[in-house]
Amino acid sequence: MKKIILLFVTFAIASCTNAQKTTFSKVALKETLLATDGSQVAFKDILKKYKGKTLVIEVWASWCGDCVKAMPKVKELQANNPDVAYLFISMDKTADKWKIGIEKHEIKGNHFMANDQMKGVFGKALDVDWIPRYIIVDKTGKIVLYRAIETDFEKINATLNDLKISCQFKGQQQP
Repeated sequence: MKKIILLFVTFAIASCTNAQKTTFSKVALKETLLATDGSQVAFKDILKKYKGKTLVIEVWASWCGDCVKAMPKVKELQANNPDVAYLFISMDKTADKWKIGIEKHEIKGNHFMANDQMKGVFGKALDVDWIPRYIIVDKTGKIVLYRAIETDFEKINATLNDLKISCQFKGQQQP
């Protein structure tokens, strides 16, 4: 009986930690990220630039083999969804390696780097436990997909398609 209760409690805790979030935490929003021009920008200010747009955020690093392996799928995603904005947040240790990675892999989109990598304040605030990690934010600023990894491109594509259909449907409803 104790084993069953322990199993139930473990499952309940695991379910809560993997819950779908619809907003970013206050801690994440307040954190600053390094821009390619060397300035520091608060995450909330970065997100403001995408108001009214669907946004795909990729958390990645130049040293991450799975990130590099997923790049062709990201480029395909961008080609199939040109109206979507793309924000890349690096967990690299140095700005030099991050910038070399952007250039080497020809990554198109806006780029920022976390100041303290995956295990730092920003990474913890986003619950980053694996990279690449994808987050989709709809046009209203609501997170519609919070936890996707490189094996979840079907889910990512389905989410973007659902958002397109939803926008088209809403557009047809309006006079």
